Amino acid sequence: MINKIIKCKNCGKEFTFTIGEQQFFKEKGFDKDPVRCISCRREKKQSKKNLN
Repeated sequence: MINKIIKCKNCGKEFTFTIGEQQFFKEKGFDKDPVRCISCRREKKQSKKNLN
């Protein structure tokens, strides 16, 4: 495995999907790489909490 550079689908910024993060995603059973940077993921998670 190598670090991957991914472009966030929300803000368009590039972010690094590290080897450690890839291993974590694999352990959790996630098949796909993230499409949002950590900031956008946090915002999305927070907005879901606010709806409930």
